[in-house]
Amino acid sequence: MIVWINGAFGAGKSTTARELIELIPNSTLFDPEVIGGALTHLLPAKRLAEVGDFQDLPSWRRLVVDTAAAMLAEVGGTLVVPMTLLRQEYRDEIFGGLAARRITVRHVLLAPAETILRERIADREVPPDLPDGEMRIRQWAYDHIEPYHAALASWLTADAHLVDTSHHTPYETARLVAEAVRTGDVPVCDIVQTPEPRAETLAAGVLLFDEQDRVLLVDPTYKPGWEFPGGVVEPGEAPARAGMREVVEETGIRLDDVPRLLVVDWEAPAPPGYGGLRLLYDGGRLDAERHQRPVLPGPELREWRFVTEEEAADLLPPVRYERLRWALRARERGAALYLEAGVPV
Repeated sequence: MIVWINGAFGAGKSTTARELIELIPNSTLFDPEVIGGALTHLLPAKRLAEVGDFQDLPSWRRLVVDTAAAMLAEVGGTLVVPMTLLRQEYRDEIFGGLAARRITVRHVLLAPAETILRERIADREVPPDLPDGEMRIRQWAYDHIEPYHAALASWLTADAHLVDTSHHTPYETARLVAEAVRTGDVPVCDIVQTPEPRAETLAAGVLLFDEQDRVLLVDPTYKPGWEFPGGVVEPGEAPARAGMREVVEETGIRLDDVPRLLVVDWEAPAPPGYGGLRLLYDGGRLDAERHQRPVLPGPELREWRFVTEEEAADLLPPVRYERLRWALRARERGAALYLEAGVPV
């Protein structure tokens, strides 16, 4: 199990976490900031200059998941993780990666009043050997108060167990968190579990259209980026039926007919991915008169939208967009296409 301590910079996450490992039996502290510090020594300066925060590095987010899983395999028990996560897509990616490894996450938010938060930032100790450290570190914390409020107003309070730390010491806060974890007041995060593939996979996606022939894209919680409704075909399952099943699970829409094949695309392995065959089917136009519209089922999807082909280019990764582009051409011509890495062969 992981107890993730979230909150604005200066909320007292690290001091609370150090107290918490003394209160939760068989618990270990894991600070993902250590990974961020290591990457600053490992990655080229040019790459580091392209991001404003180490959290923006996909390698950091992946290493957080992998390291947490490795630590739990090594020591067992509970990991206490003090780390600010204010971008929902990063929370979904990390927690989803942990869920894929069958690691439960209990999400706690330390939320002092803003006046208290600003006072703590002003009083924060800064390493004396860090050039301009006091100015840079404190300004960094102040600059992240606004994103923190934006997260509070949208998704953060709905997801995390809130603890007001305005008038509590780190030890008192840790006791409140430990008791809430013990009693189950901090629920397990409801993130879908999607195990990572260990070999090439067969996946089936279904294109659904509105009355303007715009295609439906969905934003899954368990991986970054937009996608078509669909997923991995299970052993012994017909691919078209798998696509129909995934459409129901993700959107609540039940297709009356087996969808027509549009594209078979071979995706080359690109470590850490294994690649495999990707199939796209034509699920047809949704019936506006029956008000057939997607229903977000919480754990699986964050958002959905109908987009034009041009709009899809801004949302989909290049290979996935090429797959869509050729699927639309196949739909127009009435004949399926075979692709390799998004290119017709």
